[in-house]
Amino acid sequence: MRKFRMILAIIGTPAALTAAWAAGAAAGPAPRAIAATDSAAVRRLPVAEYLDKMKAGWIGQMAGVGQGGPTEFKFKGAIIPEDKMPEWKPQMINQFNQDDIYVEMTFVETLEKHGFDVPLRQAGIDFANSGYPLWHANRAGRDNLRAGVAPPDSGHPQFNKHADDIDYQIESDYSGLIAPGLPNTVIELGEKFGRLMNYGDGIYGGQFFGGMYAEAFFESDPEKIVQAALRCIPAASQYAECIRDVLEWHRRNPADWQKTWQLIEEKYQKNPAYRRASCNKSDYNIDAKINGAYVVLGVLYGNRDPDATIKISCRAGQDSDCNPSSAAGVVFTTIGFARLPAEYKSALNPEGKFSHTPYTFPKLIEVCEKLVRQAVVRAGGRVEKDAAGQEVFVIPAAEPKPSRLEQCWEPGPIADSKFTPEEMARIKPPPEPAKGKGGQAVNIQAALDKVAQGWKIEKCGPDMDPGLRAEWGGKKSVLATHPLNRDTACVLSRQVDVPAGKKTVLRLVVANDPRGDFDLIVRAGGRELLKKTVRVNAGDEAARWLTEDVDLSAFAGRTAAVELVNQPTGWTFEAAYWAEISLKSE
Repeated sequence: MRKFRMILAIIGTPAALTAAWAAGAAAGPAPRAIAATDSAAVRRLPVAEYLDKMKAGWIGQMAGVGQGGPTEFKFKGAIIPEDKMPEWKPQMINQFNQDDIYVEMTFVETLEKHGFDVPLRQAGIDFANSGYPLWHANRAGRDNLRAGVAPPDSGHPQFNKHADDIDYQIESDYSGLIAPGLPNTVIELGEKFGRLMNYGDGIYGGQFFGGMYAEAFFESDPEKIVQAALRCIPAASQYAECIRDVLEWHRRNPADWQKTWQLIEEKYQKNPAYRRASCNKSDYNIDAKINGAYVVLGVLYGNRDPDATIKISCRAGQDSDCNPSSAAGVVFTTIGFARLPAEYKSALNPEGKFSHTPYTFPKLIEVCEKLVRQAVVRAGGRVEKDAAGQEVFVIPAAEPKPSRLEQCWEPGPIADSKFTPEEMARIKPPPEPAKGKGGQAVNIQAALDKVAQGWKIEKCGPDMDPGLRAEWGGKKSVLATHPLNRDTACVLSRQVDVPAGKKTVLRLVVANDPRGDFDLIVRAGGRELLKKTVRVNAGDEAARWLTEDVDLSAFAGRTAAVELVNQPTGWTFEAAYWAEISLKSE
């Protein structure tokens, strides 16, 4: 990374950087000017260069969410101190269980199965059948779909109070990665998949992000990338106003991102006129606009330095793992996989499977190549061979045609769209685990039995998909639990016969989700023996686990009721991961 920053310091401007990188075939040629061919303006993109940049775009998403994960919504209305930024470790790249990445793969899979002309209602059925846990606009939209409210109404503010939230924005990266130089394809995909859960600025954010990716295959100047994407959304929208503001503030303060952050804070955090449709107006801010501003902050001020891009978008706060993920995705696309610093790709596990998807990283790249070939031809382009026999995409240049202007706080009429009985019969989401007394999932007991026989579990909530993990954090057979709600802990319990004349120790090997923490409480015989906040955020899996030995000798010769408590703290990613629960007497 130091070497990469040295190159940036020597070369300086984005234009000079592009020229320097253009020398190597692996890096790909410099961005191409639009040329007139066959009486039409086109852009040419070698297929090999497309693949190199598209792979880098996915890697950028994984890197940004991997490094930013532990900070998500920990800093709201405040810049994250530099010393609180997680240190990057190459192993962090393997983000196969991040909803910030795998949810958008539902849309990729729909396109793979049904093509770009997939009906909106089919897209809704596929999303309704997804099995992962969701929040905010995604959750409300999917609940609507499962209840028979078909798109576009599933994302309409009348049915979805989260319609201006960040959801489609954080899932839209795929759209630009399969539509290089095709902004109208990006816009169309936003109208298709963004409508499932969002409306107005909530959709525009996704179309804007997709537009940045689409342009990043041809342009390296961050400001020009942002300007190109801005043309993909209605100019009169508050989202477009926000991005124009960030561009102007960057011009005024080109070396001071924190000054621009403060200006964003004053207008888009504190001014209620810009939070009229925010689902939360007092605590966190998950509105698409302000989080989109933080992405642009990283893109502009990061100057194509991967490390700086991630850190600036992350340190801006709020949704500080989604935002660096998208910022890095765009910037990494401009760089290309071959030119990425080794620390972002050396530890990539090619066999890792993205949760709730059929895709490994190589399979994802293969599917994206298949889709982009369809996208180019569908848009009136073609694939031809150059003088060396290498395939080249010939992509028609087209001016973006933004969606119509709509606002969540003054929405237009609903479409009164409902699924037919036949369509409802095709909505068969994976069944929710059966709930027992106290709200716990019945099958969680079977998972616990595989980790620690003889223990019982109560009040385990459904968030974060609790259950048995075949592998997690470098360990096998790990139990994941989650509190029932923000006020009710998940409790593991057992009656322990503590032998007389021996020292009996309860050994616990536990970990927190890197994005959150929880309080571990151990009680025996009604006495609290241990209370500790589990907050091990290390990217190194070997250092992730906390081992606690709790002495039960005070109960020698008696039976003690022992409880292990997964206690919620701030209600942010409160899962506990249990690799060992064992008793030893000697």
